[in-house]
Amino acid sequence: MMPQAWTFGLLGGLMIGGASALMLLGLGQIAGISGLSARATGLTDSGPPRTIAVAFTIGLPLGAWLMVWIMDGEKLVFPHAMATLVVSGLLVGFGTRMGAGCTSGHGICGISRLSIRSIIATIIFMASGISTVAVLRLIGLS
Repeated sequence: MMPQAWTFGLLGGLMIGGASALMLLGLGQIAGISGLSARATGLTDSGPPRTIAVAFTIGLPLGAWLMVWIMDGEKLVFPHAMATLVVSGLLVGFGTRMGAGCTSGHGICGISRLSIRSIIATIIFMASGISTVAVLRLIGLS
């Protein structure tokens, strides 16, 4: 019997929270995906040891693959063309470098540490996302 869909979200949330706490308590480092990815690719020298950053970054798609395998090979369907996803990912990457962090760093780690800067950044991330979806739906693109 296949578990309910919400159980995967709960499990994923617990794993993200656990990994973030482990990284903060064990290494004194924030588990922000943009910072870890920058460290893994050599864009920055700051942060945790590069091997940890590479392992964390590789673990993201491996975790997604594992979920597909657990779900008995259920096909992943993307609502947009791959080119749109790549351009969107690059824009998000640019924004995270410009904003000195991403939703995982600010939203998970920063808010849990009661960082005012992270709380404000997360409010801006969420408002931007909500506004973008509302505008796209209004003009018929979503």
